[in-house]
Amino acid sequence: MRTLVVALIVQLALGAGLVAFAVAGLPLLHPDDRGQASGARPGAATAARLNRFDAGRAYAEVRYEVRLGPRPAGSPASRRLAAHLRRLLPNGSYEAVAGGLRNVVGRLPGRRPAVLIGAHYDTKDIPGFVGADDGAAGTAAVLELARALSHHRRPGAPEVRFVLFDGEESPAGTPDEDFARAGLRGSRAYARAHRHEIGRAIVLDLIGQPGLSLPRESGSDRALWSRLRAAAARAGVVRAFPPRTQPRVYDDHTPFAAIGIPAVDLIDFDYPPFHTAGDRPDRVSAASLDVVGEAVLELVRGL
Repeated sequence: MRTLVVALIVQLALGAGLVAFAVAGLPLLHPDDRGQASGARPGAATAARLNRFDAGRAYAEVRYEVRLGPRPAGSPASRRLAAHLRRLLPNGSYEAVAGGLRNVVGRLPGRRPAVLIGAHYDTKDIPGFVGADDGAAGTAAVLELARALSHHRRPGAPEVRFVLFDGEESPAGTPDEDFARAGLRGSRAYARAHRHEIGRAIVLDLIGQPGLSLPRESGSDRALWSRLRAAAARAGVVRAFPPRTQPRVYDDHTPFAAIGIPAVDLIDFDYPPFHTAGDRPDRVSAASLDVVGEAVLELVRGL
Protein backbone atom coordinates (compact mmCIF):
# COMPACT_ATOMS: atom_id res chain seq x y z
CA MET A 1 0.00 0.00 0.00
CA ARG A 2 0.98 3.55 -0.06
CA THR A 3 4.34 4.15 1.46
CA LEU A 4 2.81 5.48 4.60
CA VAL A 5 5.39 7.05 6.78
CA VAL A 6 6.11 4.28 9.13
CA ALA A 7 4.06 5.27 12.03
CA LEU A 8 3.22 2.00 13.60
CA ILE A 9 1.36 2.99 16.73
CA VAL A 10 2.64 0.80 19.49
CA GLN A 11 0.80 1.41 22.70
CA LEU A 12 2.46 0.79 26.04
CA ALA A 13 0.64 0.80 29.32
CA LEU A 14 2.41 3.18 31.69
CA GLY A 15 0.58 3.41 34.97
CA ALA A 16 -2.84 4.88 34.30
CA GLY A 17 -2.00 6.21 30.83
CA LEU A 18 -1.11 4.94 27.39
CA VAL A 19 1.69 6.40 25.30
CA ALA A 20 1.72 5.93 21.52
CA PHE A 21 4.90 6.09 19.54
CA ALA A 22 5.72 5.63 15.83
CA VAL A 23 7.97 3.06 14.26
CA ALA A 24 9.47 3.53 10.79
CA GLY A 25 7.52 2.30 7.81
CA LEU A 26 3.82 3.18 7.57
CA PRO A 27 1.72 6.31 7.81
CA LEU A 28 3.59 8.72 9.97
CA LEU A 29 1.94 9.83 13.19
CA HIS A 30 1.05 13.49 13.06
CA PRO A 31 3.32 15.29 15.56
CA ASP A 32 0.33 16.86 17.31
CA ASP A 33 -1.18 13.48 18.15
CA ARG A 34 1.68 11.35 19.41
CA GLY A 35 0.33 11.47 22.95
CA GLN A 36 -3.12 10.03 22.13
CA ALA A 37 -4.11 6.40 22.57
CA SER A 38 -6.58 4.41 20.54
CA GLY A 39 -7.76 2.12 23.33
CA ALA A 40 -8.13 -1.63 23.57
CA ARG A 41 -9.07 -3.76 20.60
CA PRO A 42 -12.64 -5.08 20.56
CA GLY A 43 -11.77 -8.54 19.26
CA ALA A 44 -12.86 -10.33 16.11
CA ALA A 45 -15.60 -8.67 14.10
CA THR A 46 -18.95 -10.39 13.76
CA ALA A 47 -20.23 -11.65 10.42
CA ALA A 48 -21.85 -9.04 8.20
CA ARG A 49 -25.64 -8.85 8.04
CA LEU A 50 -25.49 -7.89 4.36
CA ASN A 51 -23.87 -9.93 1.61
CA ARG A 52 -23.06 -7.69 -1.34
CA PHE A 53 -19.26 -7.66 -1.12
CA ASP A 54 -17.45 -10.81 -2.28
CA ALA A 55 -14.71 -11.27 0.30
CA GLY A 56 -13.55 -14.51 -1.32
CA ARG A 57 -12.77 -12.67 -4.56
CA ALA A 58 -11.01 -9.93 -2.63
CA TYR A 59 -8.86 -12.43 -0.74
CA ALA A 60 -7.98 -14.22 -4.00
CA GLU A 61 -6.81 -10.85 -5.34
CA VAL A 62 -4.57 -10.38 -2.28
CA ARG A 63 -2.94 -13.74 -3.00
CA TYR A 64 -2.48 -12.86 -6.68
CA GLU A 65 -0.76 -9.57 -5.88
CA VAL A 66 1.55 -11.19 -3.35
CA ARG A 67 2.61 -13.78 -5.93
CA LEU A 68 4.02 -10.90 -8.00
CA GLY A 69 6.58 -10.40 -5.23
CA PRO A 70 7.77 -7.03 -3.89
CA ARG A 71 6.11 -4.16 -5.77
CA PRO A 72 7.95 -0.92 -4.97
CA ALA A 73 6.79 2.14 -6.91
CA GLY A 74 8.13 2.15 -10.47
CA SER A 75 9.40 -1.45 -10.38
CA PRO A 76 8.62 -3.98 -13.14
CA ALA A 77 6.36 -5.91 -10.73
CA SER A 78 4.50 -2.70 -9.91
CA ARG A 79 4.00 -2.02 -13.62
CA ARG A 80 2.61 -5.53 -14.16
CA LEU A 81 0.23 -5.05 -11.27
CA ALA A 82 -0.89 -1.65 -12.59
CA ALA A 83 -1.81 -3.18 -15.95
CA HIS A 84 -3.82 -5.87 -14.16
CA LEU A 85 -5.63 -3.27 -12.02
CA ARG A 86 -6.48 -1.08 -14.99
CA ARG A 87 -8.15 -4.03 -16.72
CA LEU A 88 -10.33 -4.74 -13.68
CA LEU A 89 -11.49 -1.22 -12.87
CA PRO A 90 -14.52 0.22 -14.70
CA ASN A 91 -13.32 2.66 -17.37
CA GLY A 92 -9.80 1.99 -16.12
CA SER A 93 -6.96 4.32 -17.09
CA TYR A 94 -3.59 5.61 -15.94
CA GLU A 95 -2.76 9.08 -14.66
CA ALA A 96 0.88 10.10 -14.67
CA VAL A 97 2.63 11.02 -11.42
CA ALA A 98 5.99 12.81 -11.34
CA GLY A 99 9.04 10.57 -11.31
CA GLY A 100 7.69 8.05 -13.82
CA LEU A 101 4.95 6.74 -11.51
CA ARG A 102 1.26 6.38 -12.31
CA ASN A 103 -2.03 6.14 -10.51
CA VAL A 104 -4.60 3.64 -11.74
CA VAL A 105 -8.06 5.18 -11.95
CA GLY A 106 -11.57 3.84 -12.58
CA ARG A 107 -14.91 5.61 -12.72
CA LEU A 108 -18.64 5.02 -12.45
CA PRO A 109 -20.60 7.94 -13.91
CA GLY A 110 -22.85 10.13 -11.78
CA ARG A 111 -23.28 13.65 -10.55
CA ARG A 112 -20.44 15.82 -9.30
CA PRO A 113 -18.78 16.18 -6.89
CA ALA A 114 -17.54 12.61 -6.95
CA VAL A 115 -16.93 10.17 -4.14
CA LEU A 116 -13.39 8.77 -4.16
CA ILE A 117 -12.53 5.29 -2.87
CA GLY A 118 -8.77 4.75 -2.81
CA ALA A 119 -5.83 2.66 -1.65
CA HIS A 120 -2.15 2.48 -2.53
CA TYR A 121 -0.85 -0.39 -4.65
CA ASP A 122 2.91 0.00 -4.14
CA THR A 123 4.84 -1.77 -1.39
CA LYS A 124 7.63 -0.50 0.84
CA ASP A 125 11.04 -1.02 -0.76
CA ILE A 126 12.27 -3.58 1.77
CA PRO A 127 13.92 -6.85 0.64
CA GLY A 128 11.41 -9.69 0.76
CA PHE A 129 8.47 -7.46 1.68
CA VAL A 130 5.37 -8.48 -0.30
CA GLY A 131 2.75 -6.37 1.53
CA ALA A 132 -0.29 -8.63 1.89
CA ASP A 133 -2.04 -6.25 4.29
CA ASP A 134 0.04 -3.15 3.55
CA GLY A 135 -0.91 -2.64 -0.03
CA ALA A 136 -2.69 -5.70 -1.40
CA ALA A 137 -5.63 -5.80 1.04
CA GLY A 138 -6.73 -2.22 0.41
CA THR A 139 -6.22 -2.54 -3.33
CA ALA A 140 -8.21 -5.78 -3.45
CA ALA A 141 -11.07 -4.22 -1.50
CA VAL A 142 -11.23 -1.25 -3.87
CA LEU A 143 -11.42 -3.60 -6.86
CA GLU A 144 -14.24 -5.59 -5.31
CA LEU A 145 -16.12 -2.44 -4.29
CA ALA A 146 -15.87 -1.25 -7.89
CA ARG A 147 -17.24 -4.56 -9.15
CA ALA A 148 -20.11 -4.58 -6.64
CA LEU A 149 -21.11 -0.96 -7.24
CA SER A 150 -21.01 -1.41 -11.01
CA HIS A 151 -23.80 -4.01 -10.67
CA HIS A 152 -26.22 -1.65 -8.90
CA ARG A 153 -28.50 0.88 -10.54
CA ARG A 154 -27.53 4.33 -9.29
CA PRO A 155 -30.05 6.92 -10.56
CA GLY A 156 -29.12 10.34 -9.22
CA ALA A 157 -26.11 9.00 -7.32
CA PRO A 158 -22.71 10.70 -7.20
CA GLU A 159 -19.94 9.77 -9.57
CA VAL A 160 -17.57 7.27 -7.94
CA ARG A 161 -13.81 7.40 -8.57
CA PHE A 162 -11.71 4.36 -7.73
CA VAL A 163 -8.10 5.50 -7.38
CA LEU A 164 -5.17 3.18 -6.71
CA PHE A 165 -2.29 5.42 -5.73
CA ASP A 166 1.31 4.85 -6.75
CA GLY A 167 4.21 6.01 -4.58
CA GLU A 168 2.46 6.09 -1.24
CA GLU A 169 5.54 4.65 0.35
CA SER A 170 8.57 6.92 0.46
CA PRO A 171 11.63 5.84 -1.55
CA ALA A 172 14.20 3.52 0.02
CA GLY A 173 16.61 5.36 2.28
CA THR A 174 14.25 8.24 3.03
CA PRO A 175 14.40 9.27 6.71
CA ASP A 176 11.17 8.58 8.55
CA GLU A 177 10.74 12.24 9.42
CA ASP A 178 10.65 13.07 5.69
CA PHE A 179 7.71 10.78 4.90
CA ALA A 180 5.14 13.57 4.62
CA ARG A 181 7.33 15.20 1.97
CA ALA A 182 8.69 12.14 0.14
CA GLY A 183 5.71 9.78 0.41
CA LEU A 184 2.06 10.11 -0.64
CA ARG A 185 3.20 10.97 -4.15
CA GLY A 186 0.20 9.57 -6.00
CA SER A 187 -2.45 10.95 -3.66
CA ARG A 188 -0.86 14.41 -3.61
CA ALA A 189 -0.83 14.50 -7.39
CA TYR A 190 -4.42 13.33 -7.68
CA ALA A 191 -5.77 15.72 -5.03
CA ARG A 192 -3.99 18.63 -6.70
CA ALA A 193 -5.28 17.77 -10.18
CA HIS A 194 -8.88 16.99 -9.20
CA ARG A 195 -9.54 19.17 -6.15
CA HIS A 196 -12.68 20.73 -7.67
CA GLU A 197 -14.15 17.37 -8.71
CA ILE A 198 -14.03 15.36 -5.46
CA GLY A 199 -16.57 15.82 -2.68
CA ARG A 200 -15.52 13.02 -0.30
CA ALA A 201 -12.59 10.62 -0.07
CA ILE A 202 -12.45 7.19 1.60
CA VAL A 203 -9.00 5.57 1.90
CA LEU A 204 -8.44 1.90 2.78
CA ASP A 205 -5.12 0.91 4.35
CA LEU A 206 -4.16 -1.98 6.66
CA ILE A 207 -7.68 -3.39 6.68
CA GLY A 208 -7.03 -7.13 6.43
CA GLN A 209 -5.81 -8.48 9.74
CA PRO A 210 -7.96 -10.73 11.96
CA GLY A 211 -9.70 -9.00 14.83
CA LEU A 212 -9.89 -5.78 12.83
CA SER A 213 -10.40 -2.58 14.85
CA LEU A 214 -10.93 0.73 13.07
CA PRO A 215 -11.53 3.63 15.46
CA ARG A 216 -11.70 7.05 13.83
CA GLU A 217 -8.27 8.31 12.84
CA SER A 218 -8.13 11.80 14.34
CA GLY A 219 -7.37 13.48 11.01
CA SER A 220 -10.50 11.95 9.45
CA ASP A 221 -13.62 14.03 8.92
CA ARG A 222 -16.02 13.55 11.85
CA ALA A 223 -19.24 13.85 9.86
CA LEU A 224 -18.15 11.42 7.16
CA TRP A 225 -16.87 9.03 9.82
CA SER A 226 -20.25 9.17 11.59
CA ARG A 227 -21.99 8.27 8.34
CA LEU A 228 -19.57 5.40 7.82
CA ARG A 229 -20.19 4.08 11.32
CA ALA A 230 -23.96 4.31 10.80
CA ALA A 231 -23.54 2.37 7.55
CA ALA A 232 -21.47 -0.23 9.41
CA ALA A 233 -24.29 -0.59 11.93
CA ARG A 234 -26.82 -1.19 9.16
CA ALA A 235 -24.47 -3.78 7.67
CA GLY A 236 -24.08 -5.50 11.06
CA VAL A 237 -20.33 -4.84 11.38
CA VAL A 238 -20.22 -1.80 13.65
CA ARG A 239 -18.18 -3.72 16.25
CA ALA A 240 -15.12 -3.22 14.05
CA PHE A 241 -15.67 0.57 14.14
CA PRO A 242 -15.46 1.40 17.87
CA PRO A 243 -16.56 4.90 18.97
CA ARG A 244 -13.05 6.03 19.85
CA THR A 245 -10.33 8.08 18.24
CA GLN A 246 -6.85 6.88 17.35
CA PRO A 247 -3.84 9.15 16.72
CA ARG A 248 -3.56 10.98 13.44
CA VAL A 249 -1.45 9.46 10.68
CA TYR A 250 -0.12 10.77 7.41
CA ASP A 251 -1.75 8.61 4.77
CA ASP A 252 -3.32 8.97 1.36
CA HIS A 253 -6.33 10.81 2.82
CA THR A 254 -4.06 13.59 4.09
CA PRO A 255 -3.67 15.53 0.81
CA PHE A 256 -7.47 15.62 0.42
CA ALA A 257 -8.13 16.70 4.00
CA ALA A 258 -5.45 19.39 3.65
CA ILE A 259 -7.42 21.13 0.88
CA GLY A 260 -10.78 20.89 2.63
CA ILE A 261 -12.19 17.69 1.12
CA PRO A 262 -13.90 15.53 3.79
CA ALA A 263 -11.80 12.36 3.98
CA VAL A 264 -11.53 9.29 6.19
CA ASP A 265 -8.70 6.79 6.58
CA LEU A 266 -9.53 3.20 7.52
CA ILE A 267 -6.37 1.83 9.09
CA ASP A 268 -5.58 -0.67 11.84
CA PHE A 269 -2.05 0.14 12.94
CA ASP A 270 -1.87 -2.58 15.57
CA TYR A 271 -0.27 -5.03 13.13
CA PRO A 272 2.88 -6.83 14.35
CA PRO A 273 4.25 -7.84 10.89
CA PHE A 274 4.01 -4.27 9.61
CA HIS A 275 6.85 -3.62 7.14
CA THR A 276 8.36 -7.05 7.67
CA ALA A 277 8.58 -10.17 5.54
CA GLY A 278 5.85 -11.60 7.76
CA ASP A 279 3.18 -9.47 6.07
CA ARG A 280 1.90 -12.40 4.02
CA PRO A 281 -1.57 -13.72 3.06
CA ASP A 282 -1.84 -15.93 6.15
CA ARG A 283 -1.95 -12.69 8.19
CA VAL A 284 -4.93 -11.42 6.19
CA SER A 285 -8.52 -12.40 7.00
CA ALA A 286 -11.25 -12.59 4.36
CA ALA A 287 -13.72 -11.83 7.16
CA SER A 288 -11.97 -8.53 7.87
CA LEU A 289 -12.02 -7.62 4.19
CA ASP A 290 -15.74 -8.37 4.23
CA VAL A 291 -16.33 -6.09 7.24
CA VAL A 292 -14.74 -3.14 5.46
CA GLY A 293 -16.28 -3.95 2.11
CA GLU A 294 -19.83 -4.20 3.41
CA ALA A 295 -19.51 -1.02 5.50
CA VAL A 296 -18.05 1.10 2.70
CA LEU A 297 -20.48 -0.31 0.15
CA GLU A 298 -23.42 0.57 2.38
CA LEU A 299 -22.00 4.07 2.94
CA VAL A 300 -21.51 4.81 -0.76
CA ARG A 301 -24.90 3.40 -1.73
CA GLY A 302 -26.49 5.78 0.77
CA LEU A 303 -24.74 8.95 -0.38
